[in-house]
Amino acid sequence: MINLIWVALFLIGIVFAAINGKMDEVNKAIFTSASEAVVISLGLVSVLIFWLGLMKIAEKSGLLEKLSRFFKPVMKRVFPEVPASHPAMGYILSNTIANMFGLGNAATPMGIKAMEELKKLNGGSSMPSRSMITLLALNTSGLTLIPATVIAIRMKYGSASPTDIVGPTLLATLCTTIAALTIDRLLYYSRKRKGRK
Repeated sequence: MINLIWVALFLIGIVFAAINGKMDEVNKAIFTSASEAVVISLGLVSVLIFWLGLMKIAEKSGLLEKLSRFFKPVMKRVFPEVPASHPAMGYILSNTIANMFGLGNAATPMGIKAMEELKKLNGGSSMPSRSMITLLALNTSGLTLIPATVIAIRMKYGSASPTDIVGPTLLATLCTTIAALTIDRLLYYSRKRKGRK
């Protein structure tokens, strides 16, 4: 569905530009954006390598395990249907910690593995379970302590103080996480009540 939306937006933009005689500007924007995308991607690779390296050091030193133990009681309350020793819980914790350090690209494979494990817990059903919906809400809101990717982009474009974004990002993502989990719970209990009736 999302692919159709993107194609529709692209076609509408092209038709609109053709009607208004702006095709030269569209062509220029396409090539400029493509060039900038490559430069930004290469710039982000170094930052991601740095943070992934730190994550590997944290893993080898046992820091990730300590962080996982610290967050496990919270996650057991957020995901009450997932047994504490189940592999899904490990993937959920790894995904959450990677997101907290702004490593969305590193968090994605762990999130996918968590979803696969949650689907197994759900009996392979095509309907998402409560835990699957909660994980999606938690991932989308993305509590972030260090927005590594945003800091890298700000550095790339010559920001005088690229780390100024840390405080506002933490506050904003804390609010979105609380909102996402609250809405998730409200909708879950609302559906549950309707099911009982």
